[in-house]
Amino acid sequence: MSWARIMAPLSGGEGDKAVIAAAAKLAEPFGAELAGVYTPADVADVMPWMGEGFLGGVQTTALESLKEAAVAGERNARAAMAATPYAKAQFTALQTPVWAGLSAESRLSDVVVFNNDSARGRGPLAEAFQQMVADEQRPVLVARDGFAVGGPIAVAWDGGKEASRAARLAMPLLEKSKHVVILAAPKATSRSFDPHRLQAYYAARGVKADVDVLPDSGDAAPLLLYAASKAGAGILVAGAFGHPRLQEFIFGGTTRTLLSAEQPSLFLSH
Repeated sequence: MSWARIMAPLSGGEGDKAVIAAAAKLAEPFGAELAGVYTPADVADVMPWMGEGFLGGVQTTALESLKEAAVAGERNARAAMAATPYAKAQFTALQTPVWAGLSAESRLSDVVVFNNDSARGRGPLAEAFQQMVADEQRPVLVARDGFAVGGPIAVAWDGGKEASRAARLAMPLLEKSKHVVILAAPKATSRSFDPHRLQAYYAARGVKADVDVLPDSGDAAPLLLYAASKAGAGILVAGAFGHPRLQEFIFGGTTRTLLSAEQPSLFLSH
């Protein structure tokens, strides 16, 4: 298995440089295209609350400011892409309707790369992160400090649909890893599963993986984070939003805890 297109949504802000660098690190081992996609605020999303058929001085000024910000942001994002030394880099600037364009770009990409701020609901691309993971169900990489391809990777698995999908979609990344460990916390879930089934799945595809069964009960997220750190994993593969999104927002959920952590980088799929 391989990846051919790595997508990096860009906001035109300072965070773009780190996202592009991480996307290049992910793309390079596969010789994949790095697609930088400028994702501005959409004027069409602002129009409804301004009142149908009426644009006063304040509204007109706000629209003009939004358009000017989009132009400046595109210029910054384009410059950040131009500065990357990665040869197979392409730049796209989305136009209204922005969200439809972002969805279309993601559907033809293998992985979408974000930084911590977007994944934690901060900054101009926070909504884009939610859209990619929960609505489009695209695999995403939350790249954190020190992200690299080839080091140890931990795979969180509970036999569920989301975790299993993430475990399968991460195969190209696992094939590049020098050490893969499957993390299972059976006492932290009501689901019955055998982590050695996933180990056999990987072995049949040429990936050797160890299994670490975590003995403790309680919240799974801290257990997984501790075990991943103990294994020296720079990336944790996990399912995202296993419960309805509203329920996860209200009660926290494993996904939210993983996103709040500082390390490791996350490969998520819903």
